[in-house]
Amino acid sequence: MQRKTVLGLILVGVLSVFGTVIYFLPASWVGILLERQTLGRVSLGDIQGSFWQGSAFLGVAVDRSSPLTPLFPGRFSWKISPALLLGQVAVHVENNAAMSAPLRITGNLHTWQISPASIRLPPERLEGFGAPLNTIGPTGKINLRWGALNIERAENALMLVGNMHLELQEMASRISSIRPLGSYDLNILWRGDSAEMQLSTTVGPLMLEGLGGLKQGRFQFTGKAFADKGQEEKMANLLNLLGRRRFDGDKQFIALEYK
Repeated sequence: MQRKTVLGLILVGVLSVFGTVIYFLPASWVGILLERQTLGRVSLGDIQGSFWQGSAFLGVAVDRSSPLTPLFPGRFSWKISPALLLGQVAVHVENNAAMSAPLRITGNLHTWQISPASIRLPPERLEGFGAPLNTIGPTGKINLRWGALNIERAENALMLVGNMHLELQEMASRISSIRPLGSYDLNILWRGDSAEMQLSTTVGPLMLEGLGGLKQGRFQFTGKAFADKGQEEKMANLLNLLGRRRFDGDKQFIALEYK
């Protein structure tokens, strides 16, 4: 009887220690998980709180030895339900400075549902990714919005289903004196491990259009860059920097191809 009592006390002690360790998991664990998924290019900086409830800024680095540069304005705060220990996912993420609404992630360990929202990205912060963005020096307004998204883990891959819309407004570049170059829309339709993309121009003078996609991790895109009508002479030097000229009848354009 005494032996059972001792074993019971040991078990209670072990469970108590385990529970305490789980409860006080550091917020840095969230950053470690993010780094693994992005190969160290995206991580969390100035982390505060715990794994279950904390905040940090989301940053990028050119390489592992470079300091983190904040990618979005403001800080992201999160709350993770302890139901995760039972296989149920319930995550709440907020950033009033960058997001249109709080992000809610629900599901289990294999499938997740993500609530609709949008996020604003200052394009100049993309220079933290290094070349060629730090050479282009983009400015303007970038907004990514999405409807309800479904994600499923299949072996070592993530299957995403849903629609995203990337708006690039009044874009400009330090390599061009023409401001703005134009406003553009990129529609992305996710179908599991693949995606279909369509690029169109809202207003020039730099006109961009094309179709592309992502299939099994491989990106492909075929498009055109050309000057809006009446802007050909003004845009000539910039278009020459983008690639070789081609012809469609008597119309000149720059082929944009990534395979």
